[in-house]
Amino acid sequence: MARIAHIEITLVDLKPKVLRTDAIQSFVSQETPIVKIIDADGMEGVGYAYTIGTGGSSVIALLKDHLCPRLIGKDADDIERLWRELFFSTHATTVGALTALALACIDTALWDLRCKRASLPLWRLAGGAQESVPLYSTEGGWLHIEPSALVEDALAVKERGFSGCKIKIGKPHLAGDIERLSAVRNAVGGGFEIMTDANQGFNLSEAIRRARAYEELDIAWFEEPIHADDVGAHVRLTQSTSVPIAVGESMYSISQFKDYLQMGACSIVQADVARIGGITPWLKVAHMAEAFNVAICPHFLMELHVSLSAAVPNGRYVEYIPQLDPITHQGMMIKDGRAYPPNAPGLGIAWDWDAIKRMALADIKL
Repeated sequence: MARIAHIEITLVDLKPKVLRTDAIQSFVSQETPIVKIIDADGMEGVGYAYTIGTGGSSVIALLKDHLCPRLIGKDADDIERLWRELFFSTHATTVGALTALALACIDTALWDLRCKRASLPLWRLAGGAQESVPLYSTEGGWLHIEPSALVEDALAVKERGFSGCKIKIGKPHLAGDIERLSAVRNAVGGGFEIMTDANQGFNLSEAIRRARAYEELDIAWFEEPIHADDVGAHVRLTQSTSVPIAVGESMYSISQFKDYLQMGACSIVQADVARIGGITPWLKVAHMAEAFNVAICPHFLMELHVSLSAAVPNGRYVEYIPQLDPITHQGMMIKDGRAYPPNAPGLGIAWDWDAIKRMALADIKL
């Protein structure tokens, strides 16, 4: 048995290396809650999540006041049972972002601990389906970036062997999006994927209009075209275009993904391990998508999603957006444009605890 003896909760604020803008926001902050779970044998599991600029202190409060105290003395191996107990203990705040983020911190820490006790890396213990996963880059495709710079970045990542790049869309007029996408397509030619992402910036009629224009540019997918709550609108959009529709980063429950898949409202799911509530529900979404012959291309958190994408057979891409460089000793392994999951036991993230301590905005011990 692996009884939970102590828990440490930390919050750091990571400043992005580049300006990040999309159709609905610009953000310069990544609040990162970190949870360390120590069992009675002294073994540690570390988990984390993130917010974009707001909500970090609220996640910390939920962890400190309500969730983590329930774990002391429990068996850390009972991951499924603990996830469900914590989920139902927050009945009044589920389904929702803050609760999902807090659950993810705990759940990823428990998986890290389980893998370390088993002396296995996460990607093997969770499935071991692939030894590497293709990469695409988002860091050079933000909405404020001019076409010439988009082209420069796309050519650079293509040279590194990446399979594609993501271009943010949502300019005030369709012509602005077409100019940017056309510049990149003309530069990279065929055989290199261009993903697009509207960050829920359109209504249905505008999404249909733009999707039809994007078809001629052979884009890989149209991501978050409409608000995630409107499944019916996504059904109509999917039926109106040949462009694959990708959804998932703004969805916080397994049931939401079930509805999209059952109704044929998407072609690609992008479950985010932090926003879905951890590894436990993420794997369920991935396998559910596999049953519908749908790929999973997770959003953000590449340092963790590389292992999860490699664990399942339908993990198609990892999104390259470095997040953890300021608080880790080494980054994700990349070779010939592919991401390789770490073979170290656990999540395989080499945390720099000295840097975390220096940057800590909150440091709580239970």
